[in-house]
Amino acid sequence: MKIIIIGCGRVGAGLAETLSHHGHGVTVVDQAPAAFERLGPSFRGETITGGGFDRDILLTAGIEWCDGLAAVTTSDEVNLVAARAARQMFHVPRVVASLYDPRKAEVSRRLGLLTISPVTWGINRIVELLCYSRLEPVKSLGSGEVDVVEAEVPHLLAGRTVNELTVAGEILVVAITRQGKTFIPTLGTELREGDLVHLALLATSAERLKILMGWH
Repeated sequence: MKIIIIGCGRVGAGLAETLSHHGHGVTVVDQAPAAFERLGPSFRGETITGGGFDRDILLTAGIEWCDGLAAVTTSDEVNLVAARAARQMFHVPRVVASLYDPRKAEVSRRLGLLTISPVTWGINRIVELLCYSRLEPVKSLGSGEVDVVEAEVPHLLAGRTVNELTVAGEILVVAITRQGKTFIPTLGTELREGDLVHLALLATSAERLKILMGWH
């Protein structure tokens, strides 16, 4: 894939090195030439000095035929302008913008832009690590609004059904691991003691899940 990265801060440099290591063609754009010093010796991509929302700079970076663009400067405004230009003017298939203001991130998602909000994700991740004592975090989705967790079925739930651990729009059992084999259950699947359940839940519904698991 051909990827353009706008911004060569810690995030941009790390992203560029990782993508380059995986064999993708990467071009990094930053206004400060010194920023490219963050790129390690293993980076095999290209660097361009200039503004991430400058049309000529984007054309030089190859935006007309790139597969994806990530705008990860420290400025929400720059990231938004670059992402919108890539998506709406150049029709880049995959565009991601990093936005520190959660309100801007929400508005951008409504406009069809893929965004990450480090602030929101960080808050929800810390809550997850502090409070999910019996839940094993596997992955956070979006900006941390939805989590994928694992938990062992307690004795009190043995013989109950998956339906009793399901709350529409909040908690969903997506898989069960039993005796080393993982399968997708139905609402009527019986839970057994020792089962490992894999659940998707809203970050705000962790306490409700604990109640359903009998941990309160």
